[in-house]
Amino acid sequence: MLALCCGGGPLRAADWPIFRGDPALTGVASDSLPDSPEMLWSFKTGAPVRSSAVIGGGRVYIGSNDGRIHALDLASGREVWTFDAGAPVQAPPLLSGNAVYAGTVDGIFYSIDASNGQMIWKYTTEGKILGSANTVPSPGGPPRILVGSYDFKLYCFDAASGKPVWTYETGNFINGSCAVGGGRVIFGGCDALLHILSATNGAPLKQIDAGAPIAASAALAGNFAYFGHYENEFLCVDINEGKVAWRYHDLEFPFMASAAVTGDRVVFGGFDKTLHCVEPVGGRSLWKFPTRGKIESSPVVAGGKVVFGSDDGTVYIISLNDGKQLWSYQIGQAVASSPAVADQKIVIGSDDGSVYCFGRKS
Repeated sequence: MLALCCGGGPLRAADWPIFRGDPALTGVASDSLPDSPEMLWSFKTGAPVRSSAVIGGGRVYIGSNDGRIHALDLASGREVWTFDAGAPVQAPPLLSGNAVYAGTVDGIFYSIDASNGQMIWKYTTEGKILGSANTVPSPGGPPRILVGSYDFKLYCFDAASGKPVWTYETGNFINGSCAVGGGRVIFGGCDALLHILSATNGAPLKQIDAGAPIAASAALAGNFAYFGHYENEFLCVDINEGKVAWRYHDLEFPFMASAAVTGDRVVFGGFDKTLHCVEPVGGRSLWKFPTRGKIESSPVVAGGKVVFGSDDGTVYIISLNDGKQLWSYQIGQAVASSPAVADQKIVIGSDDGSVYCFGRKS
């Protein structure tokens, strides 16, 4: 697991402290969702919300194109603090220890005190940061912090000082987040390669040619990584073998969102306005769910339900089993933000500048 504590109180197993819920970026919540969620609250920021929320200790942390990171009370939506990052924050934050970590489109990566919103340290990269940070274990100390930048580099920071422990340079932009598991760091980039590194020192272990630039964050399940790319394919890569296990192709549209991976389902959205569900082994299509807009929002599986947003302005819940719609809420403007699920609640942002929380009214 990630951190043991945060600004609002102890982290629980059901919290959502990182983009996609866990270091492997599987997009699977340990909590369930009510059958017919109601809007519990909304919070208006000053610009579109393309960032995705993290949840821990009874608080929500999320960035906005208004150049701020907002800390909100999960129960009420009341703002606890706001941090002025000086540029749009589209990357999802990371909650680890007593700090919130997030990067900006002008390439500055911040560590912020989760309790009061005061800056602990910052580091300036030479390109924008659009992906969330992740953590890797550190011998005898707190976890180290990983984040990629458009300056082609993946950085590993000492969490306390903000000094780079190691850096790894790729051949192009790093757009997404890296997955961590089994002592390895896995991520793709616009150099069309899936990079496999040692989590200990960043040493390269393998590079696997995906055939096209990778914008999505890979989801890691055991020895397999699942992700889509710009040239209209979704891939499963066998990390141990160092090769593509299968490719899924439907229409001529890219896959930019990250996948949710369970034991028998892989669920992902595309610019083809469709949510796809395939088998983890072989990639056989199980069902498709059409929307009226492209899907940049990465789906989350919670029990037998899948929740995600679409550029058609709607938040959907559908059945994981057969892809049938169970619930929807029309926001009205694009929902590129990915949902966070904790405490039987959904938190998600929209291009209308608001953060929404859905759940069961008490």
